[in-house]
Amino acid sequence: MRALLALTLMCSAALAQAAVQTREIPYQDADGNRLVGYYAYDDAIEGKRPGIVVVHEWWGLNDYAKRRARDLAALGYNALAIDMYGDGKQTEHPADAMAFMTAAMKDPKAAERRFDAGLELLKLQPNTNKHQLGAVGYCFGGKVALDAARRGEKLDGVVSFHAPLGTQTPARPGVVRADILVEHGAADTLVTAQQVEAFKAEMDAAKVNYQFVSIPGAKHGFSNPDSDRMGHGEHGGPDIAYNKAADESSWADMQAFFKKVFK
Repeated sequence: MRALLALTLMCSAALAQAAVQTREIPYQDADGNRLVGYYAYDDAIEGKRPGIVVVHEWWGLNDYAKRRARDLAALGYNALAIDMYGDGKQTEHPADAMAFMTAAMKDPKAAERRFDAGLELLKLQPNTNKHQLGAVGYCFGGKVALDAARRGEKLDGVVSFHAPLGTQTPARPGVVRADILVEHGAADTLVTAQQVEAFKAEMDAAKVNYQFVSIPGAKHGFSNPDSDRMGHGEHGGPDIAYNKAADESSWADMQAFFKKVFK
């Protein structure tokens, strides 16, 4: 009886310990800027597993971006929410967010180096399979992830959620390595129909393997439950809104997409 009780307690302890683990990891980009990554993985999984970079919205490396890293870890991936602004900066004020984003994108090459630094940090984690890598991005972060695919980063798959679709560095034939999934809100007033068509034409001309999902009734920011508050709050934010159905369907699409690219 005592042996059975001891075994039960040991099993319970093991189950309690097997969970998504997280930690902040300070790192630098090639320009010496101090960045802060948020790393998440499931310690119940043995061996290496695919790694996915998470790129935050224009609000910065906030709780939402970190939550998405944990969500991905719970699916069995190594996830790193990277820092595109430096020092883990974040805000809920649209004017500050615009200033942060403008500064980060002022030098496109510097922005590339920040993404690259995050990707390299993810590859350094002992559980990461360096030969199976992906990226997901939200709003501003979706553009960052798409641009990484456009320039030929060694990624298997890239997923953007309610991202701006324009770019200064359009995809070219033979350059893009990643498969791409775009989850777009059909009611997004921040991305024009012309930009949508231009993006599709760009992908078709470059012969990219991509999927474009237009979700009826979904606005910009549809995946973030805080969008309602931050889009219509005291600071008079942009036209964004949470959409539970769109959030769930786009997340399901992403799961199916990564299962396919990492098969």
